[in-house]
Amino acid sequence: MDFRIETLEHCTSITIEASKLNSAISPELKNHFNDAIQGGKSSNLLLDISNCDYCDSSGLSAILLGHRNTKNNNGVLVVAGAKEMVSKLINLSKLDAILNLTPTKAEALDMIMMLEIEKGFE
Repeated sequence: MDFRIETLEHCTSITIEASKLNSAISPELKNHFNDAIQGGKSSNLLLDISNCDYCDSSGLSAILLGHRNTKNNNGVLVVAGAKEMVSKLINLSKLDAILNLTPTKAEALDMIMMLEIEKGFE
């Protein structure tokens, strides 16, 4: 099993258990994003990639799809735990400017909670 899915209070948490986020698993990740959002579980997604040592363009594409889908549904995608090599790829691709990135899952949960509180004030 390449993924662990948890439905939390303010988001759906998707943890990638595989060491590579590549074309072999990115279609399944996209399906999990769609299931969470279209299935009405949550408009917020937390993607924990702390187990991933490698990510390719199909993995980045999947992450961007999750970002776009959450944004279109008044939610947010927070990516947690990017290791050095994956973080470098995100930075080189200039995706750090649009993605919500945190070092840990706990910080990602805090960010989602903060954004939900801010929504309540709007």
